[in-house]
Amino acid sequence: MDRLQTLLREFLADLRAQKLRTAMTIFGIVWGTVAIIVLLAFGMGFKRQLTANMHGIGEHIAIMFPGQTTKPWEGFGIGRPVRLIEMDAWLLAEKIPELRDVSPEYMDYGTSARLGENIISTATTGVYPNYGEMRNIIPEPGGRFINSLDIADRRRVVLLGDEVKRLLFGDRDAIGELMFIGEIPFTVIGVMQKKTQPSSYNRRDQDRVFIPATTFSSIFGYTHVSNIIFRPHDPRISEEVVQRVREVLGHKYRFDPSDKNAVWIWDTAEFDMFVFYFFLGFNMFMGLIGSFTLAVGGIGVANIMYIVVQERTREIGIRRAVGARRSSILMQFFAETFLVIGLGSVLGFLIALGIIQALQYIPIQDFVGTPELSPLVAIVTIGVLSIIGLAAGFFPARRAANLNVVDCIRG
Repeated sequence: MDRLQTLLREFLADLRAQKLRTAMTIFGIVWGTVAIIVLLAFGMGFKRQLTANMHGIGEHIAIMFPGQTTKPWEGFGIGRPVRLIEMDAWLLAEKIPELRDVSPEYMDYGTSARLGENIISTATTGVYPNYGEMRNIIPEPGGRFINSLDIADRRRVVLLGDEVKRLLFGDRDAIGELMFIGEIPFTVIGVMQKKTQPSSYNRRDQDRVFIPATTFSSIFGYTHVSNIIFRPHDPRISEEVVQRVREVLGHKYRFDPSDKNAVWIWDTAEFDMFVFYFFLGFNMFMGLIGSFTLAVGGIGVANIMYIVVQERTREIGIRRAVGARRSSILMQFFAETFLVIGLGSVLGFLIALGIIQALQYIPIQDFVGTPELSPLVAIVTIGVLSIIGLAAGFFPARRAANLNVVDCIRG
């Protein structure tokens, strides 16, 4: 305890003796800390927003559309259409154990949704219960998505996209109300929560209505699905799963599995991998810039500690003469270095936190996200500060510990 009090007194004495130089040094640490935290926080926020935007369509899913062959195969020529049916989805689930979810999807664009005098053109989509979770279609509180009983009983129930609900019902509660799709009445069982969806296929979910797939088939009489959605257990093997899907369907429909135009597959996991590696490099670059700024502050700390060693040369000689060890001298100057860096880093953390909180109120989230002070950002910052503290304190402390006792006292 006495040693700590002595260390603090000497530290404060050094601060008073070198007020301007110490203030500039601490400012360098503060500025560097703010730079590295805010830059990394911006990178994390940007990544989170871009990922959230992409996952508006679904997380790690692949959407498969029918196409036509462009390569001859087993006696069949090119230009042969490949039409998908509902059973293809169940065949993929049976043959490919790596698949976590599979769901066929029906689509019709020729029918309007109507409530009284309000009529809008929409897309009617026939789906299964697992479709909602795969596509991030989450009902608002009080409503629900299509369930297995709706499928089994061919119920005439509908979940509305949030924009469809707004145009038909306005501010009224739509749950339990009766509306028409074409000339057929449907009961509203849910309204989709508003979500960000910059990418889509066919039409954005906010402009669609969703009904049970069995009800869709019985009303519209479609025998072919518009597309099939699937998701692997592990997104890291999505490329292998996509290839396996082509092999299974290629065997059934007699087309070359390497013919990507026979069935066109949009694998969103590929974009996730791109985002991962892009932001890995982006955040490393941001962290490097912040680290260089912080390193400049560390050089200032090392310079001021060299001055402190020079001014206290006689004191060091006397302490060594009365029995102080080199290690105690070394630890003393190490501790003073970390006190300077610690004071600057604490102030920097507080200022950076204030900046990040203030930016939460600026409407930039839809474009670049908002900065996020995640545990990873804090760990990286503490790690960089520790490395700079060790480097800035080691050389002055080693010089102080290696001073010759006789030369110190004589000087």
